[in-house]
Amino acid sequence: MTVPTFEGFAVSATGDRGDIVLNRPDRLNSLTTQTLLDLEAAARWFDSQREVRVVVVRGEGRAFSSGADLSSFTDDGRGDYTAHDAGDAGRRMADALEAMRAIAIAQVHGHCVGGGLVLAAACDLRYAAPDTRFSIPEIDLGIPLAWGGIPRLVREIGPALTKELVMTCRPFGADEAKAAGFLNDVVDGDLTARVDEIAAAIAAKPAYAVQTTKAATNAVTAGMVGTTGAWSDADALAAGLHDPEGQAAAAAYLHRVRGS
Repeated sequence: MTVPTFEGFAVSATGDRGDIVLNRPDRLNSLTTQTLLDLEAAARWFDSQREVRVVVVRGEGRAFSSGADLSSFTDDGRGDYTAHDAGDAGRRMADALEAMRAIAIAQVHGHCVGGGLVLAAACDLRYAAPDTRFSIPEIDLGIPLAWGGIPRLVREIGPALTKELVMTCRPFGADEAKAAGFLNDVVDGDLTARVDEIAAAIAAKPAYAVQTTKAATNAVTAGMVGTTGAWSDADALAAGLHDPEGQAAAAAYLHRVRGS
């Protein structure tokens, strides 16, 4: 088996267990356009590894993920990608991870921000450390939450709380995320050991029954709150990046968080 290499994260597969480890700790595991497209490719690669039944997604360092690398959306930072392709990469990542045959488990700690929260939402199960801090600062940055984030949040926590958290941009903790239904559990102890235990328990079950349960559950939720309309998120994101009021809000927000 040849294990592929990707930008911004590492993959591994041992027996029935796979891992995706975000490894840009100096950038709080922010997600570039290339990283997002590589995550899509990684999900496809795991689908070709028929023995892999569970994939754990986690981050190195102080954060699960600080979300999108904002430089990826600028004219200078996009590289060879079009504005639409750069804006759509997150949706493609989330769709691929959600459709992956194996069960995806998010192991969340530290900061889980914006697009990082969408990445976690695309996983089937989510476990977090007690000190995890979630936030969705996109509106403070003058842009809508994209990547299919809105329907995924509505699906997990309902429309009213989705509107509040996205519109106010207020941070929230692991206990609130669990009470809202976003997390399966807050682990007061060894988070890695707990996730390893869950992964091993699921991997030990009959694969066909587990995978059919995932597919059936996804089909039900797609009928309730589908993500197919998220293809237009890239256009909404591009419009937000060019909105004068949004640009002013983003400048003020970045000034505050950088303390300069």
